[in-house]
Amino acid sequence: MEAILSAATGDLVSRFFSFLISRYSGLVCSEGKHVDVERLQQLLLRAQMVVEEADGRYITNSGMLLQLKMLARAMYHGYHALDTFKCNQLINKEGSTEVMSTGSFMSYLGTPLKRFRTHAGISDHKVCNKQDLQGALLNLETVISNITEFVILLGGCKPMFRRPYDTYLYVNNFMFGRLTEKQQAINFLLERNHLGSPSVLAIIGGYRVGKKTLVAHVCNDENVRSHFSSILQLSADNFSRIDNERGTSGRALVIVEFLSDVDDGEWEPFYRAVTSTSIESKVIIISRMESLTRYGTVKPIHLSKLSDEEYIYLFKTLAFGSAHSEDYPKLTLLAGEFIKLLDGSFVAAYSVANGLRTNLSLRYWICMFKRYKNVTKKNLSMFGEHIADRFKRNCPVDFTNFLPSPAAPLYLMPPQTEAEVPERRLPKIKIRDIIDNPSVRPKGDFVLVTWESRIPPYNEYSYYVPSCAQSQPKTTMRRKREATISL
Repeated sequence: MEAILSAATGDLVSRFFSFLISRYSGLVCSEGKHVDVERLQQLLLRAQMVVEEADGRYITNSGMLLQLKMLARAMYHGYHALDTFKCNQLINKEGSTEVMSTGSFMSYLGTPLKRFRTHAGISDHKVCNKQDLQGALLNLETVISNITEFVILLGGCKPMFRRPYDTYLYVNNFMFGRLTEKQQAINFLLERNHLGSPSVLAIIGGYRVGKKTLVAHVCNDENVRSHFSSILQLSADNFSRIDNERGTSGRALVIVEFLSDVDDGEWEPFYRAVTSTSIESKVIIISRMESLTRYGTVKPIHLSKLSDEEYIYLFKTLAFGSAHSEDYPKLTLLAGEFIKLLDGSFVAAYSVANGLRTNLSLRYWICMFKRYKNVTKKNLSMFGEHIADRFKRNCPVDFTNFLPSPAAPLYLMPPQTEAEVPERRLPKIKIRDIIDNPSVRPKGDFVLVTWESRIPPYNEYSYYVPSCAQSQPKTTMRRKREATISL
């Protein structure tokens, strides 16, 4: 009997100590997570201060530019890891049991239309865990630990004009990101020509990645404007007209946009004309064609889509405006789902985020997400390709499902050329207005403005919308069926 009592007592004591140990371990783990979050937040604040200060100064040191790029990447990665970690805590806390009047919130996450580009962790909210948070923290600590010399040298760099410190105003009214590319372009324009002839910089990038925006932003710099007596903007159709500008005195900055390759027979007369103007003149080539880098005299600048973390930071900042995303954890989760559908597009980010910012209610965001998801599905079924690819190739897009139901068909067509524009002026409607009140839609043809840029070159992104009386554009599947029937 004593042996039995002794064994039972020993087992209870062992279980009690095991319980205490597991409880203590859980507290330590929780405390560790809390410490990591606080430490990461502090480092992000330091990194953001340095990045914003660097963006307001002229940096000519190539090593500093490389270090600035590393710091910015680590900062955006840290913000993404922090937001994802907090969202995971919300998921673990609420689970999939919460049901709202609009349906299960968790059912709106994990859309099958995943098209995000690089990191698997970004397309699955549950992948990013404590290790990812610690990885971002370690990465940021490493970069910041080696930044002392950078900050000291930064203090000796000439400051630019002061800018507003509010992040929302900053990304809306100034070029977001491209810190090192902007500095490289400015350095190119302000340095002396060492070859005794005009220097040529090629800026190469894909569709709507910000090539012309970068050039316009650089040309708007006070030092650049005062450095050149004239700035000429030419296209591939009229770049030979530089011959008419030979009388221009002083330095000239010639900006040429090429949509296709140019042979040497066309380039050489143009370059001689620029040389005759002034050997201190500069030439900037803007194109998607990598082959045009052969005309450059300095290392080209390649622009690609923003990194995943940068794009997420941009979209969340635009969508939440002056509000803090930490106060809206569920909306932060939905923002991640929007990002998967937008496929890294600048225009789509600004257009969609401008609408979301007007109403930070969960019901409204879910409604807008369902609409955009339905539009994406509809175009996938009709044309067999993503809506982002349709916009890139200036192909018709069926945007009907983005409007409140019931709605007349809404087909976005490529903007009309000068020859196609009718004599009468078509009315212009902003997409925000037609979403809020479909009755403002004109009865006939009109122009739908999806976004107006607030920064140079102040592009307006609009589409021609035919009247609903016109027939629906034939889909790829419909054409295939008709071809089969005709056979």
